[in-house]
Amino acid sequence: MGNFDDLLTRNQSYAQTFQEGGFDGVAHSGVLVLTCMDSRIEPLRMLGLNLGDAKILRTPGGRATPDATVGCILGVHLLNVNRIMVVPHTRCAMASGSDQQIAESILERDGTDIRGMVLGATTDQLSALTHDVRTLRSHPLITGLAEVGGFMYDVDTGLLDEVV
Repeated sequence: MGNFDDLLTRNQSYAQTFQEGGFDGVAHSGVLVLTCMDSRIEPLRMLGLNLGDAKILRTPGGRATPDATVGCILGVHLLNVNRIMVVPHTRCAMASGSDQQIAESILERDGTDIRGMVLGATTDQLSALTHDVRTLRSHPLITGLAEVGGFMYDVDTGLLDEVV
């Protein structure tokens, strides 16, 4: 206890002026954004959306992992999602090497051995993005219910580029 006190204090300030409660949990714009966990990405702001407009899923590298795919399926069937945007980004740590290379880097850095874990790292982001978009587009629980697009976000300009 105590390691989160600064955040809880900030939350108290946030809650004092919070007025966005009381509405349902569906995606009012019909959008689900699957993007990276990188803190340089603000999914709602980059699309000109507001709280409650979209569902946001984050994975390392913005990859369509099994859990993210489940989130997409639930979004389509329960949460008003009819458009899915897969959005990796420039200068991503998950694009700096292979799973093996990243695992070796962590081992060298602090002695933690994650070798053998599936991280989804790749230096070929465009191929990975194309693969993830095709996987989601062809999923039997998504096909025909949601449009799926692949985009690259530039963390230095704030611009999205439609790729797939």
